[in-house]
Amino acid sequence: MLKGLSHLARTARPWPFEQARNLLARILRVRLAEDERDLASALLEQGKFAEAIASLPALGRPVLFQTGYGASGLPHIGTFNENARTTMVRNAFRALTEEAIPTRLLVFSDDMDGLRKVPDNVPNREALAEDLGKPLMAVRDPFGEHASFGAHNNARMRAFLDEQDFDYEFLSSTECYRTGRFDKTLRLMLERFDAVQAVMLPTLGPERRATYSPFLPISPTTGRVLQVPTLERHPDRGTIVFEDEDGRRVETPVTGGAVKLQWKPDWACRWTAFGVDYEMSGKDLIDSVKVSSRICSILGGQPPEGFNFELFLDENNQKISKSKGNGLTLEEWRRYGTPESLVYYLFQSPRSAKKLYFDVIPKATDEYLQQVDAYNAAPSGDNKPANPLDNPVWSVHGGSPPANGSPVSFTLLLNLVSAANASDKAILWGFISRQFPDANPQSEPLLDRLAENAVHYYEDFVAPSKQFRPPDARERGAFEDLLARFKSLPADCNDGETIQNEVYAAGKAAGFEPLRSWFAALYEVLLGQAQGPRFGSFAAIFGLENTIRMIETALQDSPAQAEAL
Repeated sequence: MLKGLSHLARTARPWPFEQARNLLARILRVRLAEDERDLASALLEQGKFAEAIASLPALGRPVLFQTGYGASGLPHIGTFNENARTTMVRNAFRALTEEAIPTRLLVFSDDMDGLRKVPDNVPNREALAEDLGKPLMAVRDPFGEHASFGAHNNARMRAFLDEQDFDYEFLSSTECYRTGRFDKTLRLMLERFDAVQAVMLPTLGPERRATYSPFLPISPTTGRVLQVPTLERHPDRGTIVFEDEDGRRVETPVTGGAVKLQWKPDWACRWTAFGVDYEMSGKDLIDSVKVSSRICSILGGQPPEGFNFELFLDENNQKISKSKGNGLTLEEWRRYGTPESLVYYLFQSPRSAKKLYFDVIPKATDEYLQQVDAYNAAPSGDNKPANPLDNPVWSVHGGSPPANGSPVSFTLLLNLVSAANASDKAILWGFISRQFPDANPQSEPLLDRLAENAVHYYEDFVAPSKQFRPPDARERGAFEDLLARFKSLPADCNDGETIQNEVYAAGKAAGFEPLRSWFAALYEVLLGQAQGPRFGSFAAIFGLENTIRMIETALQDSPAQAEAL
């Protein structure tokens, strides 16, 4: 599917391709012997990309991408973001290398972490409070649906990833510790304990430094994850000694799930044990990446390639949090917008802070639709990029963008809902079919989803804040002129450009300068909002007769729009 694109991927501008090129350079540097590396690099410099790629399958194992998930709270879009963006880089890498190198994506759940606090957005919080400190896979599920809170959150995360057709392998931290997948690296961590401490201790405050150990034993009496000092170390038999909560000194193996690692050493452990080649993280973890990279090197591993993205903020410019439940949930975006619009929003400017709340959905949706149209435009079209990989929808859809988007914008659908007082998408289809007689929910599935999203979004966010106002004297004259112009058109006129020209003419005749003040009056008087769609397109779908009646109602004494048309 992604073969034959390396010549485009080498010059593609979007950030996933930049990351893919950096990753390929790392692979050549880390994986190949010196003579192989020199040959591949020379071929690349000569522009003989196909020849260089042909030698790469000898790398011996797939390129490994990893994302991490903190299972201490319900998954949110910030969690989904890492998987979506990492998949974009993975697909760019596959295009760059002509799929000559196999790739894998590991989604790793930190479900062996101790529950530190009770999330604000879950039921039965009292029961969770009783399980504080226990590993998440041992904490009771407050929803009563799974064996543990960790299992519940893992299931929620996997369900959403599955719905989006992510190609991934899910790994549980608990399973990896208990089944021995980390045993070799844990023993190595024990042997090189002092070197690890030399990296970690300078990053801690005096009080924490006095008791810090990279190993967190699981109490055999309470089952809690303990932040206690390591009193003795026995690398020869792979054990440590610590003081349990009841005051007893306990010797326990560092393998088999008897302990887990502090998170920075844990991150380094994963990179080393799995041989991770690429992992991205938030800007707030820049220092943590540096520390974990040093520990990875101590353990004999190679720190992965990656980059740091900016954080997501809620409407109050606060960092979104699983435990607080601020920002948007995955389900909420799906109620008000399509999954494709979410992935498009995540694609945009990852190194800039982005607000993640309801108001961003309409704009993201319409921009996505515009990009789909641009991707499918004729090669000579002004919006057709010279390199199709430069268009965001290539990355959004993993190299297979849809052949068409939607003939109706999301903003226009919102205004149709408003004007028609629609409570069901079927009402919208009644208007849409006038303008597009061949369109139906089966032939236009994206438009059908957008119609349902628009009804939900309007009911929950637009309707409560609508404020109609009566026209002033000059506006009233312009509206009366517009009415006369519309009535002079054929009753069945559904040409948006023809209608739009009459709107322009009425505004100019009334002396509106700039004309945007005339359109603002249209939206505020007729739709009860400050902004709206291209009015000619709206009137064409809504119907010229209905639009005339809406204007006549606005010119009556009541400023409110008639609810029944």
